[in-house]
Amino acid sequence: MPSPQPHPIDEASAGFGGGPLSLGIREWLGLAIVVAGAIVTVAQFLAFAAARPAVWNALLGGSAAALATALGTVPVVFCQRLSERVQDTLYGFGAGVMLAACAFSLIIPGLEAARTQGGGPWAAGGVICLAILLGGLALMGMDLLLPHEHFIKGREGADGQAARRLRRTWLFVIAIALHNLPEGLAIGVAYAGNDGLRANALAVGIAIQDVPEGLVVAGPLLAAGYRRGFAVPLGAVSGLLEPVGAVLGAAIIGQSAALLPWGLGFAAGAMLFVISHEIIPESHRKGHEAFATSGLMLGFVLMLLLDTALA
Repeated sequence: MPSPQPHPIDEASAGFGGGPLSLGIREWLGLAIVVAGAIVTVAQFLAFAAARPAVWNALLGGSAAALATALGTVPVVFCQRLSERVQDTLYGFGAGVMLAACAFSLIIPGLEAARTQGGGPWAAGGVICLAILLGGLALMGMDLLLPHEHFIKGREGADGQAARRLRRTWLFVIAIALHNLPEGLAIGVAYAGNDGLRANALAVGIAIQDVPEGLVVAGPLLAAGYRRGFAVPLGAVSGLLEPVGAVLGAAIIGQSAALLPWGLGFAAGAMLFVISHEIIPESHRKGHEAFATSGLMLGFVLMLLLDTALA
């Protein structure tokens, strides 16, 4: 009878000369260096952002959106699972908010910015149209490089139904997390445009939209069989790309006012691609089109109201 193999944890703990949590001097030294480097990097970044109001405001706006995403995961702590109808309604709501943000907080301000820089109606429209297409193409390229559920259909084995559901869940979670980058970029670009009221309206609208977004990330993971201790933290951290995108948008656009209409149009194109390619198809996939469409219209008018009332 073959002898049992040692447990991986036993091997790992033996390498450190103690229990699984004990570390040697070199490990503690390496950890201290990493922590010190992280502290220095954060301090330098905060000093950089504090000297640039647009970057600082973008960081605050993006962080608020990320916090809203984390807030949206709270109901998952108390409920067993969301019904598919509620999930699809929330997907539609998020799509509606994003669609209105594209039109009223990105495209229209982009046209105005292009005109103030001396472009005529045709030139301004051409710049924004080209920027929208570039934003959509960028997200399309990312989609082609990443695995997608269309490429795995028909390749499952005997337990294919469960495997396909699990893959679809993870692909959607990844898509939601990735699309937070153009959302953050939109916030940063708006603050770089030096229109604080409009940027605040966009940040508030995206933050409101991010509340159900955190819910629709954690909810499907819980429904797929993962524990709350895994689904809720993952849903919360899925919004961390928002402040990253916001800082990048403000820092890049802030270097040149001529890039403002391009940045606004690019962010709008990226968001339009995510709405059409990921969110709306997912909300209609299970046969709850009426609820998804109702959520989309509600989200659209809410964002429209926020944009017009706060602008």
